Amino acid sequence: MNSLLTDIKATPLIYDEFKIYICPNNIFIEPVQNPNIILNIDRIDFTTQKQTNNGQIPIEIKSQTIAGILGVVKLLIGPYIIVIKKKEFVGKLDGHDIWKLIDIDILPIPKTRLHINEIQDRMDIEYLNMIKQTFNTPYYYFSYTYDLTHTMQRLYNIPSSFVNTPMFARADQRFLWNYFLIKNFCMDHHEFFVPIIHGFIAINNCTLNGKDFVWTVVSRRSRNRHGPRLLKRGIDQNGNVANFVETEMIVEYNNTKSSYVQTRGSIPLYWAQYPTLKYKPAMQIAQNENHLEAATIHFNEQISIYGQQILINLIDQRGAEQELERNYHDIVTMLDNNKIKYEAFDFHSECKKMRWDRLSILVNRVAHEQDNLKYFLLGSDGKLLILQKGVFRTNCVDCLDRTNVVQSLLGRRILTVMLQKMDILNFGQKVEDQLDFESLFKSVWADHADIISIQYSGTGALKTDFTRTGKRTYNGMFRDLKNSLLRYYKNNLRDGVRQDSIDLVLGNYVVNAEESASLSSPLEVRPALKYFMYPIILMIALAMFMANAVFTSEYNTGTYIFLLFWGTMVMCVLSLIFYYGKEFVNYPRLSSFDNGRRHHHQS
Repeated sequence: MNSLLTDIKATPLIYDEFKIYICPNNIFIEPVQNPNIILNIDRIDFTTQKQTNNGQIPIEIKSQTIAGILGVVKLLIGPYIIVIKKKEFVGKLDGHDIWKLIDIDILPIPKTRLHINEIQDRMDIEYLNMIKQTFNTPYYYFSYTYDLTHTMQRLYNIPSSFVNTPMFARADQRFLWNYFLIKNFCMDHHEFFVPIIHGFIAINNCTLNGKDFVWTVVSRRSRNRHGPRLLKRGIDQNGNVANFVETEMIVEYNNTKSSYVQTRGSIPLYWAQYPTLKYKPAMQIAQNENHLEAATIHFNEQISIYGQQILINLIDQRGAEQELERNYHDIVTMLDNNKIKYEAFDFHSECKKMRWDRLSILVNRVAHEQDNLKYFLLGSDGKLLILQKGVFRTNCVDCLDRTNVVQSLLGRRILTVMLQKMDILNFGQKVEDQLDFESLFKSVWADHADIISIQYSGTGALKTDFTRTGKRTYNGMFRDLKNSLLRYYKNNLRDGVRQDSIDLVLGNYVVNAEESASLSSPLEVRPALKYFMYPIILMIALAMFMANAVFTSEYNTGTYIFLLFWGTMVMCVLSLIFYYGKEFVNYPRLSSFDNGRRHHHQS
């Protein structure tokens, strides 16, 4: 089969360096590789034209150098163009340069801000900061010549007739993170716009048995139903689940290419766990939603893309998670699809008392399925040798900590098989026995866990001491405690802004130019007075209690009454704060949520 993977070097060009000239009435973007053409953006009517460079750029205007254009977003003053200010080389994948996005610049296209009022000016700056916050979340990746949105197997299966299709047009739209930013501008100017993915990439040059090869891990985060941990759970009407990530391991050796794909994603039911200031908010399974219909849509898509599905469910089968596990099991039973197999493993129960060696029970249990599903292998002559026929879809509640541990174990087992097949490892040798490579493997998967976790929960992953060292440690448990407390703070007091920022970049919320003028702006909504008063009273009461407890030289009846009074005040105010918990949570302002159905604020 003559595939896109073999013809990828003929991909339509995306320029990798530009000079940008900001003039009073125009913005000119000139490719360094081809200075004979320019992109002319009119700063008055905002039209964009690709032109022959006939000296339109004034000589006195100094240029800035940029590494690409991510797209255009419309805010209150008008459109802004988002450009790549700084990038970092990651490595080569199939001979193509892979880059990490380090810094962006957001340039206003309108020549003035005088047409907006003072409140709009302030709101516009707040929107700008939201966009910057989203792109400051690690990490975004791109290539000018390689389509990072697709796995190697998908690239192989794309007909070579697509070779003349611009990269953004043939990309897997699930993982094209700047889709909304480029969709209205890219068709006629595709060579100026860079498609990006959000996730994790590690490319490592390795040697085993004197044989040099490249080992790569690529994780692609879906832009569908994306948001912070407690604000995005479960499924939506279109079958999209929260925290869906596709992870691909790739090995390249002597022009032979092999890859293995796993997925993770939230349990495909309508369920929620909205923050309420409680450490573990209650899980709510919607009673009036058609769970079967949504799950059917989800799994039909998964099967059409990946083939057979082995569902590894790691959540507790007792306690708070029990109902969710039972409902998931029941839905899979109702689906009655021979391409789906459900495998429940109560991670916490099986591995209690730090018996993490018991994870081998699960790996051995699914070993037969893993062998049958195989992996992708392309010979040095471009001939297809093996196709992967299905994936393990792993989940816990967050699809982070427990999920990453199990995915790394499954990945290590199949990597041994792949390296043996490619004659890098001898028969009988295993990855875990190659000490230097095993150390690298654990380090990469632990780094991967941290980055995927930061994107969803706001902190690094838990349980990475096991991923890094192969055993659970007390230092790792202390680190987990620190990250858990940080998660609590961010999930309750910071994630509303983060959700708004994501919605702005992904186009889930579109700014109306009349906001804060003839229409109200959701950003102008301010919390009730008690949002400020109760914490202030709490701090005063706590300060008075501590001052009397610490600095009193002699205790008497009056002192004890004073301590009792302020201690009672602290407890009463804390009780009121937790009673009105939801009112103190930082919820999104641009959209509200209801069992996977998004409702935009109407201006």
